[in-house]
Order: sequence, then structure tokens, then C-alpha cells
Amino acid sequence: MISALIFDCDGTLTNSMPVHFVCWRQTMARHGIEFGEERFYALGGVPSDKIVALLAAEAGLTLDAAAVADEKERAFLDTLHLLEPIAAVVEIARLHRGQKKMAVASGGFRNIVERQLAQIGVSDWFDTIVTAEDTARHKPEPDVFLEAARRLGVAPQHCEVYEDSDLGIEAARRAGMRWVDVRKYH
Repeated sequence: MISALIFDCDGTLTNSMPVHFVCWRQTMARHGIEFGEERFYALGGVPSDKIVALLAAEAGLTLDAAAVADEKERAFLDTLHLLEPIAAVVEIARLHRGQKKMAVASGGFRNIVERQLAQIGVSDWFDTIVTAEDTARHKPEPDVFLEAARRLGVAPQHCEVYEDSDLGIEAARRAGMRWVDVRKYH
């Protein structure tokens, strides 16, 4: 029996991935790194500073990962007005609001996730929000989803995760949770 729903944010509740990609591509190009679209989507759910560190290491460059991640996130916030909800997924959350416990569990940074939720008008729909700052390990590790379940007071096997990335789906699987691949709603 499912008694809690856990939603990823980027690419699940918000159609932010195309906007993130443009911001990533421009930011990394300023630092001499090519960041292709296929690689971008493969790293869905990984915190920005970890992506910068990975790409810099692969390119043999020394970059301040936190500063470059912050540069990219500022560019994203400058385009936040372009952000739209993924209507079918938001409708699922709306239908279960007040009926089931609900959380957002994201590999994104808290300020970015909260601003996105506010932009699409769902900030107060969730019992808790778990972000990259709340766990030491990130997707595909299950920690973000397990922390959401802990905060909701629901056993993992009674949670259903809505996700848009292979890494996120693997994290849900490792957490012992049911999952729904929302890419079919795009």
C-alpha cells in the first residue's frame, strides 16, 4: 500500500531540464569545457558542484567547483520566468494533496528547488523538501529518497517515487521504493 509520494523536481515537477542545459552549456563553455546534451541528461540528479568537479577533472582543468556551480545556478535563476510545470505530474500531486504524505527529493540545491516550486505555484503542497545539502551521497545512491521517507515517517516500501532520470530511478530502486518514470509525460 502506497502511503507517500516523493517527487523529484527538475524534469519531474518542472520542465526545467532544457533551461538547465542551456545554462550549463554556456557556463561550461566560458571555462573551456564542452558539455553535450546526452552527457547532461545522463548526469540528471547529480548536484551541480559535483558535475563541475567531474567535468573539470575529465578536461584536466582546475576549477573552483562551488564557484562555477554558483555561476551556472545564477544563470538559471535569471531565466526562471521561462519555467513551466509538467502539467501531468503536477496534476498527480494536486490530486493527492492532503490525501497522502508528499515530499520533494532532489539532487538540486535548496534555494533553486524552492524557487522552482514557487514559480509553478506548489510551494506549500509538500510535507518536506530534501535537497543536495541534506545527504552526503547523491543519486544513484538512495539517500535522498530514504531521507524523505524518514522525514515523512513512512517505510520505504510504502513510498512511490516520480522521477525523470536513470540515476533517479536507480536511486528509488535501491531505496526499495516503487517508482514512476515521468518521461512519458513530457
